[in-house]
Amino acid sequence: MLRRLGGILTAVLLLSGAAGCSRNTPGAAKGTTVYVARRVRTLDAAHPVVQALAVREGKVLATGTRDEVLAAAGADARVVDLGDATIVPGLTDSHGHLAGLGQGLVTVDLTGADTKEEALSRVAAARESSFQGEWLVGQGWDQNDWPEKAFPTRVDLDAKHPTTPVVLSRIDGHASWVNSEALRRANITRATKDPEGGRILRDSSGEPTGILVDNAMNLVTRVLPPPTDAQHAAWLKAALGRAAQAGLTGVHDAGMDLRTFRLLQRWDRAGQLPVRVYVMADGQGPDTETFLADGPFQGDRLTLRAVKFVLDGALGSRGAALHQDYSDEHGHKGLLLLTPEDYAKRVQAFMGKGFQICTHAIGDRANTLVLDTLERAVAATGTKDGRHRVEHAQVMRLEDIERLGHDGYIASVQPTHATSDMPWAEVRVGESRIQGAYAWQRLKHAGALLTLGSDFPVERPDVLLGLYAARTRQDASGAPAGGWHADQRLSGEEALEGFTANAAYASFAEGRRGRLQPGLDADFVALSVDPVEAPVTELPRAQVRLTVVGGDETYRAPATPPSSN
Repeated sequence: MLRRLGGILTAVLLLSGAAGCSRNTPGAAKGTTVYVARRVRTLDAAHPVVQALAVREGKVLATGTRDEVLAAAGADARVVDLGDATIVPGLTDSHGHLAGLGQGLVTVDLTGADTKEEALSRVAAARESSFQGEWLVGQGWDQNDWPEKAFPTRVDLDAKHPTTPVVLSRIDGHASWVNSEALRRANITRATKDPEGGRILRDSSGEPTGILVDNAMNLVTRVLPPPTDAQHAAWLKAALGRAAQAGLTGVHDAGMDLRTFRLLQRWDRAGQLPVRVYVMADGQGPDTETFLADGPFQGDRLTLRAVKFVLDGALGSRGAALHQDYSDEHGHKGLLLLTPEDYAKRVQAFMGKGFQICTHAIGDRANTLVLDTLERAVAATGTKDGRHRVEHAQVMRLEDIERLGHDGYIASVQPTHATSDMPWAEVRVGESRIQGAYAWQRLKHAGALLTLGSDFPVERPDVLLGLYAARTRQDASGAPAGGWHADQRLSGEEALEGFTANAAYASFAEGRRGRLQPGLDADFVALSVDPVEAPVTELPRAQVRLTVVGGDETYRAPATPPSSN
């Protein structure tokens, strides 16, 4: 599974692309700069592959052969020869969580822990930065990776942490593993009822086990001290630096709180954002009314035009809302985190204020509810070209796939979810329902535009891994042979468009970026391989050599030292 290829290095805090630094970073373009490479993929139908491009004042000045571009740039142009690299339009992750990524970089990272014991050892070795007040926090565990496949318990944590409250988020963010002290401080006992849209897992005697699913997590997070301003800023700086290092020129942040948005506004005004951030406001948190009252916002590299709702849980924790029982848990259909009435009311309110509606929907019941609700809300508000999005569109009835495409909605999907979930996904939903799961080509053929992302920190933010998963539907070792449900694979061009031109369209920016054409933003990435034509097995080991946003070089890979041989 691609997210198991290795942990995220804490050294990203030192990346040259980290936010908080001046946008005029060393090596940033001054005047006119010509970039020359083995190949430049423009996604411009008139000139799809060229040798060079020129950049002036943050915009693409010209593309073409080296001689053509040098002539257009003028004699004083700076020339950057990128050798055998391939330049592609700026890569955008259409579904990520910057604060969550940053928190994972500086707190306990359980991603890739192959056993419960390994996870417990990482918790025991936690750094000082892993504490919020007295609470020890972390994220990234996945019981599906462990031999026993069973949820852990509070008792596992109590042995090393009898008096320190511990809260650890599952890899998908839809379950928490807590110890007895955290339960005590949250006043969760055997008498505590499951909240609407949540589950408190219990043992045979009725005692809470320490696993809280979906809305039950709020019982603990409401008593968890918030991060300090310094911690919050450190998380975001780490995340933005990691994004630039991964080759991202843009991120669609899926559900941002007001505190984070205000900080990014300050950094944007100061010219300190190394990537473009398209914000989906959190539409069901405490900041809802403020977001509604203030309405959309357009800054330089920061845009707020969308709202995010989370309608159900995740498949891995059996919180995804299904029409019929889980195949591996009879009597359980998952969880709706909002009632249909509340969801409809919120959708109509934000749609009426000009917001794009983006809804997390994993299970087929949740996806049906999204489509039903959007249809009624569009009719009621009279809005057109809302470009409303279904985030994940993960398990769908075949008839709903056709509806999504017919109604012109956008499917925001994450290729690495399929390759991470494929060992157990069919066990959850069965042979019939899996036909409508992770069904990218079915969505595309129905008329839906696919915009691609990772859902970091659920998966790693490395776009090359997303391109690999999209093209192969295989894990890093090449399994299964031929790919999992290989008929749903994307071509190299389709995958690249999903992270570039389609991502621009999904954020109303197709007239400004997503392709490399004169007059558009000079957002592009230089890769060590051609993501369309290179052997697909080269993608996981490929490198990002340069990330450029609006003409500014926000990340440049360290030079490789010469061989001593």
